[in-house]
Amino acid sequence: MARQRFLDRKDAGARLVKALAGMALEADAVVLGLPRGGVPVGEEIARRLNLQLDFLNIRKMGVPWQPEVAMGAVGEDGIPHLNSELVESLAITPDQIRAIRDQEMTVIRHRKILYRRHTAAAVIQGRQVILVDDGLATGSTMDLAIEIVKKAGARSVIVALPVAPAGTVSRYEDIVDHCVCLQERNDFGYVGRWYSDFNPVSDDQVCESLDLAPREPGVTSGNR
Repeated sequence: MARQRFLDRKDAGARLVKALAGMALEADAVVLGLPRGGVPVGEEIARRLNLQLDFLNIRKMGVPWQPEVAMGAVGEDGIPHLNSELVESLAITPDQIRAIRDQEMTVIRHRKILYRRHTAAAVIQGRQVILVDDGLATGSTMDLAIEIVKKAGARSVIVALPVAPAGTVSRYEDIVDHCVCLQERNDFGYVGRWYSDFNPVSDDQVCESLDLAPREPGVTSGNR
């Protein structure tokens, strides 16, 4: 069981590198971490493979009375992408959806101001994109991430995950070019279960990751 668990997000990123290294990665591929936990995982991938790192500013929209359960996700454009079946089954009202959307947009706007002090937005058009998170539960944020980068003109899309429920790779195999998941678990439970250290990632840690990783293809932060 011990080696099935990741020591921390850095360990998860390092182990993903081994899986990604055997793939046909392009020299100008860009790694996009989903804040906050996906950014330090993405940093490890970007540094070790000398790829550009950026973030994709997305927030999960939780069920009003059970925030850990995702009813959808929202990005910088403010348009909620909802699990309509779940919303209908739980009788979640439009007012409740707007309230959660507004709450998450406050965080998104704050992060955009803060994180963009540390890195300019990466160009997505015509490039290979590697979408990274520290794990996947419902997939709401990753689904929206895929939609965003495709609309932005990504040439190809790779989803890279340390851990997710069984069936995740097959779920995405027809949507993206590749899906790498180190552990697909029938006994998934929740993401943090598969880490020895799953402490929350702070905004300061995200900013540090963005500072340390390459900011453009083939150029490390130390070379700037």
